[in-house]
Amino acid sequence: MNALAISGALFIGLSLGLTGAGGSIITLPVLVYVAGLPAKEAVGVSLFVVGIAALLGAVQRARAGEFHARASLLFALSGMAGATVGARLTPWVPAPVLMTLFSLLMLTVALHMWLGRPEGLSLPAECRPMRCLLAGTGVGLLTGFIGVGGGFLLVPALIKFARLPQRIATGTSLAVIAFNSAAGFFSHVGEATAHWPLALLFAGMAVVGVLLGSFFASRLPVKNLQKGFALLVFATGVYVLWQNGLSLV
Repeated sequence: MNALAISGALFIGLSLGLTGAGGSIITLPVLVYVAGLPAKEAVGVSLFVVGIAALLGAVQRARAGEFHARASLLFALSGMAGATVGARLTPWVPAPVLMTLFSLLMLTVALHMWLGRPEGLSLPAECRPMRCLLAGTGVGLLTGFIGVGGGFLLVPALIKFARLPQRIATGTSLAVIAFNSAAGFFSHVGEATAHWPLALLFAGMAVVGVLLGSFFASRLPVKNLQKGFALLVFATGVYVLWQNGLSLV
């Protein structure tokens, strides 16, 4: 394990602690290109690392009152079902195609983060079962399929479909990420068992990052941090696309 990989694991947790999202989308590239895992085996390890870090972050946010139980339950139940189905699809997709799809998702997320929509008028939180279940299922499918926690999709979905304020959406997102990642991980557990030492080390460093991120979350300009992270996600997405897109031509 080199210093760059350990730094990547720390940054994964830091981003989750600060924004409730972000770290999970770079976990897979770090595991594949820095730690040297095969792409399909890295998906299970990625889900384990993200799930542990998100669970700790969710507990911290819940203690601070930044949590919506109804939205968390509906998004988690539907997300876990979606993650289980998505995980079944992963073995059917060649590794270069999987990583290319992942890179396209990264570029889309980076653009969304950079543009950053202004929050709308403050409305009472309202998580209607049907719309929240459908939104949670869609995020869960991506979680299981490509090993991302889904925070960049969850936070906007919780704001739009459950009308949660940004901070409560962030805390709720971490809880849903933990559940979704657990469902996806257990579907991939056979592929990850050979890498337990690496998974535990990565999870430990990510937990340290979450603790630091949660501490600084209310003290730093999160909007500026999100834009900086958008640049990193974009650059990583371009690199992954370049590495794998050429093999598809």
